[in-house]
Amino acid sequence: MANIIVGGIIVLAVGAAVAYIVKAKKSGTKCIGCPSGGSCPHCNGGCDSKTK
Repeated sequence: MANIIVGGIIVLAVGAAVAYIVKAKKSGTKCIGCPSGGSCPHCNGGCDSKTK
Protein backbone atom coordinates (compact mmCIF):
# COMPACT_ATOMS: atom_id res chain seq x y z
CA MET A 1 0.00 0.00 0.00
CA ALA A 2 2.84 2.38 0.82
CA ASN A 3 4.41 1.72 -2.58
CA ILE A 4 1.23 2.84 -4.32
CA ILE A 5 1.13 6.09 -2.33
CA VAL A 6 4.80 6.86 -3.00
CA GLY A 7 4.35 6.05 -6.69
CA GLY A 8 1.32 8.32 -6.87
CA ILE A 9 3.25 11.19 -5.30
CA ILE A 10 6.09 10.74 -7.79
CA VAL A 11 3.67 10.66 -10.72
CA LEU A 12 1.97 13.84 -9.47
CA ALA A 13 5.30 15.64 -9.05
CA VAL A 14 6.49 14.71 -12.55
CA GLY A 15 3.11 15.64 -14.02
CA ALA A 16 3.17 19.04 -12.31
CA ALA A 17 6.68 19.71 -13.62
CA VAL A 18 5.69 18.80 -17.18
CA ALA A 19 2.57 20.96 -16.96
CA TYR A 20 4.68 23.91 -15.71
CA ILE A 21 7.15 23.54 -18.58
CA VAL A 22 4.38 23.29 -21.19
CA LYS A 23 2.61 26.34 -19.77
CA ALA A 24 5.84 28.37 -19.67
CA LYS A 25 6.74 27.46 -23.25
CA LYS A 26 3.24 28.38 -24.49
CA SER A 27 3.56 31.80 -22.86
CA GLY A 28 6.76 32.44 -24.83
CA THR A 29 9.42 31.92 -22.16
CA LYS A 30 12.72 31.25 -23.88
CA CYS A 31 14.67 29.98 -20.89
CA ILE A 32 12.53 28.50 -18.12
CA GLY A 33 15.27 27.88 -15.57
CA CYS A 34 17.15 31.14 -16.12
CA PRO A 35 17.78 32.92 -12.81
CA SER A 36 17.86 36.25 -14.65
CA GLY A 37 14.21 35.88 -15.57
CA GLY A 38 14.86 35.83 -19.31
CA SER A 39 16.83 39.09 -19.34
CA CYS A 40 20.32 37.69 -19.72
CA PRO A 41 22.66 40.54 -20.72
CA HIS A 42 24.91 38.28 -22.78
CA CYS A 43 22.05 36.41 -24.48
CA ASN A 44 19.93 39.38 -25.62
CA GLY A 45 16.91 38.43 -23.53
CA GLY A 46 17.00 34.68 -24.02
CA CYS A 47 19.38 32.02 -22.83
CA ASP A 48 21.14 30.06 -25.54
CA SER A 49 23.67 27.46 -24.50
CA LYS A 50 25.59 27.94 -27.77
CA THR A 51 26.55 31.56 -26.96
CA LYS A 52 27.71 30.96 -23.39
